Amino acid sequence: MKKSQTGIWIGEKDLNRDPEFIKQAQQGEGRSSLVTAIGEDNALAEKEGGRRDFLKFLGFGLGAATMAASCDIPVKRAMPYVVKPDDIVPGVATYYASSYVKGGDYCSILVKTREGRPIKIEGNDLSGVTHGGTSARAQASVLELYDVNRLKGPAIKDAEGNVAEDNSWNAIDGAVKSALNGARGIRVVTNTILSPTAKKALGEFTAKYPNAQVVTYDPVSSAAMLDANLQSFGDRVIPNYKFDKADVIVSFNADFLGSWISPVEYAHDYAKKRKITSVANAKMSRHVQVESHMSMTGSNADNRIMVKPSEQSAAVAYLYNEVVGGNVSGGKINAKAQSAIRIVAKQLTAARGRSIVVSGNNNLGEQLLVNAINSHLGNIGATVDFNNASLQRQGSDQAVEAMISDITRGNVDVVIFNDANPVYDYRGGARLAEALTKVKTKVAMSYGPSETTALCNIIAPIHHTLESWGDAEPKRGHLSLIQPTIKPLFETRQAELSLLAWATSPNVNLNSEQPYYDYLRGAWNTSAFGGQSTFASFAGFWDQALHDGVVKAGSGGSVASSTASGIGNAASLLNKPAASELEITFYETVNLGNGQFANNPWLMEMPDPVMRTVWGNHLAIPVNFDGYETFVGLNDLKDGDLVELTVGGETMTVPVVQQFGQMEGTVALALGYGRENAGFAASGTGVNVNGSLGENGGYTDYLVKNVSISNNKVGVDKTHASVQYHHTMGVRDIDSVTGEEFNADEAALAPGYSKLP
Repeated sequence: MKKSQTGIWIGEKDLNRDPEFIKQAQQGEGRSSLVTAIGEDNALAEKEGGRRDFLKFLGFGLGAATMAASCDIPVKRAMPYVVKPDDIVPGVATYYASSYVKGGDYCSILVKTREGRPIKIEGNDLSGVTHGGTSARAQASVLELYDVNRLKGPAIKDAEGNVAEDNSWNAIDGAVKSALNGARGIRVVTNTILSPTAKKALGEFTAKYPNAQVVTYDPVSSAAMLDANLQSFGDRVIPNYKFDKADVIVSFNADFLGSWISPVEYAHDYAKKRKITSVANAKMSRHVQVESHMSMTGSNADNRIMVKPSEQSAAVAYLYNEVVGGNVSGGKINAKAQSAIRIVAKQLTAARGRSIVVSGNNNLGEQLLVNAINSHLGNIGATVDFNNASLQRQGSDQAVEAMISDITRGNVDVVIFNDANPVYDYRGGARLAEALTKVKTKVAMSYGPSETTALCNIIAPIHHTLESWGDAEPKRGHLSLIQPTIKPLFETRQAELSLLAWATSPNVNLNSEQPYYDYLRGAWNTSAFGGQSTFASFAGFWDQALHDGVVKAGSGGSVASSTASGIGNAASLLNKPAASELEITFYETVNLGNGQFANNPWLMEMPDPVMRTVWGNHLAIPVNFDGYETFVGLNDLKDGDLVELTVGGETMTVPVVQQFGQMEGTVALALGYGRENAGFAASGTGVNVNGSLGENGGYTDYLVKNVSISNNKVGVDKTHASVQYHHTMGVRDIDSVTGEEFNADEAALAPGYSKLP
């Protein structure tokens, strides 16, 4: 409701004090609540609780997950003691320092456990990367441990999909080794690997099988940036961006406070420079965001410069010409943006060595120009440093394309997927799925079901991070450990151990009680221990590392030049502005990424921090406000209207949300939804847009220049029509089109979460 003292309103009906809306908002709940009935006899057995009631009462934490899966998860095996261990005190929490790692996502964490079960994740203040911060994804990873959809044991399937009788790990190892021996080509497909020890294990595997190649890609690609840095500075890494040292920050579509590269780290440093510590000498950084759709970072900027997605390259080129004095032809941008960029160029020039220019676009030409701008301004080595460079993105789009080509030509007999899902999250996933029909042996080292795992004939399920030993090096010189906080709940095995077993490594004893722990400890004894001088014995060093969770192992070195080598043919690689009436940009959300985290109901339920929407991707459309009482959306569309969106010849039905800050002539849609083989929460929720992504110079392009929206509404999506309201109004749902109350719990709830167990 409107708060007169602050002038806060949450929609057009609220702003205009619509009588029907006010009546619906003020009256009591129209349906009985699980919470009010929870104390009644047989309430749990007879009530059909709504999603938010259930979450409100139980928080959908360990208790809820255990209830929902009490018939499937062998909870008694989680901590099987008859005589209580000395270090377990019932009711007293125990904390373990560990690391959250999922591809390039990283947080140094403290895991809170009770009676041997992880229940909460906090940040590790000792980390020099995340500085005690965590992300929503890291926090929600606790729930994934108890996911009833996770793979519970190894399996071998025949050509018809029938599961073999012998599905022991011995049978799996025998089948994989037999396939690997004599295979014409072997590919290991993985997302970014942060673990030095995992890379060591992978090195042993490729040494055993010389015809094996490792194909690394990221679900949201930064390959153009990596290749540009290799070309400009001789180092294919992400620089160490020091936002706490920058007086002027210019970002082209890089959501560094939300989802880009290392948002927990960047948000910490950004906040330091935005905090005024002295009233007498007040000073803070100036932040300019160039984008078409409202991002988390853009909502915090001092100035947003609005350009169409196809104008991003031209905007970067215009800034390059203004700062460096070049004559790069990038095409024409709108006059308002030109005027604003000229002012920004002067601000950057006045802050030489104290500024940062970044681009989140996967375009090689743009990234080369950004490198040249930072180099000209003296930022390289100051605010953009290759000491302690980030290793959080290592993927290559070209490597995936080369693999698909090799498979299509029949040159690959074995493909091993290391917890990667390219059939869904790569733009050429459909082509890859078709090519895989020619591969004899397809192995999935996967945590849960996925579109890629469904096509594999050997399933080798892996541990959850909280069940694993491991390490991570998110930035050069910054090491951290992963240690288990619970015994494996199911018959799973670490991916690294599977690779070592298939390589018959002499450096691991598979009969040991904890073989990968021994392997990890030995690797640190020969590497990390030698890089420090504090401890004389490895035992003391190892114990302290486990206690702290992190180790600072020097500066990490720098092989990059402080001056960019030049822009080369950057102009020919730039996207050119289009004259189309409507363009679309696809973006990564804070919660789901590109679908890696989609089967987590906590993250599905988490409102998008900008759009405030849940359980699906919604088309952000521009809206005009007359400053008084009327909102007018694109094509007169209202929140919750269903429209047919046509992108590249493919038509999909999506709900729309009016979004302030969305540029005229543009729309935006989130990645990561529309999963088909992912479990209860993710499957069938939203639409999959990965097949609609573009391509430019061999790189995935997250914009399409020519799209269309049906002029006539397809209908009203009552599942999502109330998204602008229900987070403020509690458990009540108001249709934003009709103003009527409805039960969105039953409509919006993913299958499998509709009733109490």
